[in-house]
Amino acid sequence: MRPAILNPLFAEVAALKGVGPSQVRQLARLKIGRVLDLAFHLPTMMIERAAVETLDESLVGRPVIVPLTPARHDRGGPRSPLRVAAVDRGGQWVDLTFFGQTANWAQTRLPVGVEKRIVGKLDRYGQKLQIAHPDVLPMDGAAPAPTREPVYPLTEGMTNRRMGQLVTDALARVPAMAEWIEPSVLARAGWAAFGDSLIAAHRFEGARSGALDRLAYDELLANQLALLLVRADTRARRGRALAGDGRLVGPLRAGLPWPLTGAQERVLREIAGDMAQGQPMLRLLQGDVGSGKTLVALIAMLTAVEAGAQAALLAPTEILARQHHATLVKLAGALPVRIALLTGRDKGKAREALLADLAAGRIDILVGTHAIFQDAVEYHDLGLVVVDEQHRFGVAQRLMLAEKARVPPHVLAMTATPIPRSLSLTRFGEMDQSIIDERPPGRQPIETRVTAAERLDEVTAALARHLDGGGQAYWVCPLVDGSEDADEAAATSRAAFLKARLGQSRVGLVHGRMKGPQKDAVMADFAAGTLGLLVATTVIEVGVDVPNATLMIIEAAERFGLAQLHQLRGRVGRGSGHSICLLLRGAELSESARARLKLMRVTNDGFRIAEEDLKLRGPGEILGTRQSGEEAFRFADPERVQRLVTMARDDARLLLERDGGLAGARGQAARVLLYLFERDAGVALLRSG
Repeated sequence: MRPAILNPLFAEVAALKGVGPSQVRQLARLKIGRVLDLAFHLPTMMIERAAVETLDESLVGRPVIVPLTPARHDRGGPRSPLRVAAVDRGGQWVDLTFFGQTANWAQTRLPVGVEKRIVGKLDRYGQKLQIAHPDVLPMDGAAPAPTREPVYPLTEGMTNRRMGQLVTDALARVPAMAEWIEPSVLARAGWAAFGDSLIAAHRFEGARSGALDRLAYDELLANQLALLLVRADTRARRGRALAGDGRLVGPLRAGLPWPLTGAQERVLREIAGDMAQGQPMLRLLQGDVGSGKTLVALIAMLTAVEAGAQAALLAPTEILARQHHATLVKLAGALPVRIALLTGRDKGKAREALLADLAAGRIDILVGTHAIFQDAVEYHDLGLVVVDEQHRFGVAQRLMLAEKARVPPHVLAMTATPIPRSLSLTRFGEMDQSIIDERPPGRQPIETRVTAAERLDEVTAALARHLDGGGQAYWVCPLVDGSEDADEAAATSRAAFLKARLGQSRVGLVHGRMKGPQKDAVMADFAAGTLGLLVATTVIEVGVDVPNATLMIIEAAERFGLAQLHQLRGRVGRGSGHSICLLLRGAELSESARARLKLMRVTNDGFRIAEEDLKLRGPGEILGTRQSGEEAFRFADPERVQRLVTMARDDARLLLERDGGLAGARGQAARVLLYLFERDAGVALLRSG
């Protein structure tokens, strides 16, 4: 239950004075619905105004507050701006310019001969001084215009002055709260109290960077405390030990064309050790593209089957689920194990029969999309859940699958998106972590080249030679359909161009708007070698595995993020042949785009790429949480995450292990912190699982 002290902050914005339905809708466009959202809506800059009696050249380019007397209203044609000629107390003339206002408005707001207080930026227009669209205030009976004013992100219909008033009202509701930061950390950092730091961040008072550090630290502390509580709760649950006897894993290993890497063996020992315990495993497996995670997952699932349980593999897309199913069936070969596939596309009697077999225990491993945790799906004895591309799923989705088991199942989360350590702590801090940092034998490094898009004819000719030699290739575009300024980078128009050059029967097209059966048919033809070239959007970013495809062409490569480029590059280099990734760039590159393409050219190291991507794009983009709906940090930007998260983790651990946990004095304050940053819901949700 939320502490009562926070209730004023969690009230709807309509509770504030003067906020009606229209303003509620305006604020909603900024994702501001509660007083708390206003308090956390930070300004981007501060305006410093000069309060003067007269104007001169030294003030040009500066915001000013000055008393002016209107002398004349000038209105040109119907589309011309309204100009009001005014004079200051020293006789200096200045034009006040308004767009979209009428002469009647000027007569009401700026009557001739009545001195007004004018607030705006002084500029020069030709030979005249000018203030465009200033605020007009009366000389008496109103609060003076502030010489310092924070500038907030706004939306249509919302003025900065009104936003400032609303934020001030919200800040007045921030209560004095007991301190939750460990005293020695607070003293070493020299931070003010939470409320004072929040006000300083809004008003640019004192060392604002220190105030922002404090707020970011509070947010990270709430995050780390929640994750550690989840971890402790997981450890306290009664799970089920699953130890295999080798009757399935042994023959699988014996039939592999090459031995497992040392990294795969190490990770398998860690997973087996977890599964043999009475507490549920909660482990994140990171491995770069092509490192052999799927084989590790299959061995873990076969271990569960050997112990008499079922396993489920959850994939984020239907293409990836089908690819996983095909790969697992191929790897399992003639083993006496039934591996089934369930997606949202399955209907009717076939679906009913599959669900009946699953509930009766006749299916050992189920692979699928979110369809595998819907209400109608019942397992006979679910013991292990594997979640692929973990960052694309919310906590709720993972828990819905976990609730299908009689006792909490073991959970193995996997990601092929290398995650920097700082980001891994903030998002997956409740999990034990394993990393596969070796490539299987026979995998060749991928050569990456950067080429100007103007050499398209040369690239197309080289592609034709590649296909004539029996090779296969991908051509990835950032868009499905073209617009007037970018149709050359669209998959549909590019596919038509390449079919005309290379032959209709050699080129296939796949994108996210196609129906499932259409995509399946094209993918099957490409996997079988019937198609030589697959033109696609990023729908093929993960999971597609065609060893004969050794050429990847990425058009308008500067439009992709580093992690996405790395994932796409990982679709080649999956066989023993030499593979090339060709990045086609536009004519004009920003400095950051140039740096991204250079880094792709010089390294295949996904973890190095991930660190650079974190700096460039932020955690929400890397993890895909902007798409999955998970909230990004409000205050903790990537630089502060890297600098402060380890300290916050240690502080949270001290609170739980030394300071009495949430029952102690500091723990009571920490409860308020968890609710303030809304990490309470995640803890409750995970515990419910």
